[in-house]
Amino acid sequence: MKLRIAMCLALSAMVLGPAYAGDVESAMKDRAEAQADAAKDMAKRNYELSRDTCKSLSGNARDVCVKDAEAAYIRAKSEARVDEKVGKERAVATAEQMKAQYKAEKARCDGLSGSAKDACVSEAKVRYHQ
Repeated sequence: MKLRIAMCLALSAMVLGPAYAGDVESAMKDRAEAQADAAKDMAKRNYELSRDTCKSLSGNARDVCVKDAEAAYIRAKSEARVDEKVGKERAVATAEQMKAQYKAEKARCDGLSGSAKDACVSEAKVRYHQ
């Protein structure tokens, strides 16, 4: 699902043109960070709710409940941190891929001359946000 979202972002950025030039990578990084922050907030809220639920228990059952809540919280925070890193790396990879595609397209344009070459290079810059 996340890969599909990243690909949609990259493809839409390619189609939408120069309005997003240079912003694809930073937008994807910002989105990954925002998603991670939201996941961490949700993990904290779930932890607090679980701790409140544990208050009605006593003895070993309460201890187990608290430890389960802590384990779930740590797991959710860890997953959010990993997802954030993956999202940021995906943004870097997308930027690198677009740069490589631009270079390949520019090499194709070298076979042309005059205004056709200028138009080809211009179109490649827009398409690959260079």
